[in-house]
Amino acid sequence: MSGRYTELKRECYEANMQLPQLDLVVYTFGNVSAVDRKEAVFAIKPSGIPYEQLKPEDIVIVDYENRRVEGAMRPSSDTKTHAFLYREWSDIGGICHTHSTYAVSWAQAQMDIPIFGTTHADHNTSDIPCAAPMADSLVAGDYEHMTGHQILDCFEQKKISYKEVEMVLIGNHGPFTWGKDPAKAVYNSRVLEEIARMAYLTLQINPNAPRLKPALIKKHYDRKHGKEAYYGQEG
Repeated sequence: MSGRYTELKRECYEANMQLPQLDLVVYTFGNVSAVDRKEAVFAIKPSGIPYEQLKPEDIVIVDYENRRVEGAMRPSSDTKTHAFLYREWSDIGGICHTHSTYAVSWAQAQMDIPIFGTTHADHNTSDIPCAAPMADSLVAGDYEHMTGHQILDCFEQKKISYKEVEMVLIGNHGPFTWGKDPAKAVYNSRVLEEIARMAYLTLQINPNAPRLKPALIKKHYDRKHGKEAYYGQEG
């Protein structure tokens, strides 16, 4: 494979191939994109291609206005959602969308995922938000573009920072995650699925399970993400 966007395509391809390996997708479900801010383009999985058939050269390059820049195939049907988020949130480098079982189940229930434990607090300081289902008039319009608006509106209404909470559920649809690069976006998708599973099991054991104490939320988030974080190794 050669060309102007070879490395961007390869980065996107490798992130997409993580989805079936991490049991986050079946068949052709899901997609990952990788952005090049200097070139103002992003790479994304082509629509409807099974992962076992996907090759790096199949990855499609599009700009922020959803115009195909390079690639013979049609890009993912979710491309407009990715483009919207890249335009609105300048600090993200990758986006991931899956239909993973537990995250989708919470989305179908139209419920935020409560912050019950320290695993959740290691990655978020709040519940994982679920955006309200889209109005019929918007569904009939530019649906994928408006999905981006759904996410943005949800974070604005709930006063959540996309830099601190890198995941969301779309009511009746499924999860989107993002991060500094596509690998982090995929990581966040796997974390979200595990948190969703744990929260579901928690409520099966105790429907009245208490939320995690604020002191523990702050402690666990700060030790990984705060100014004086000490989790992991230096350098």
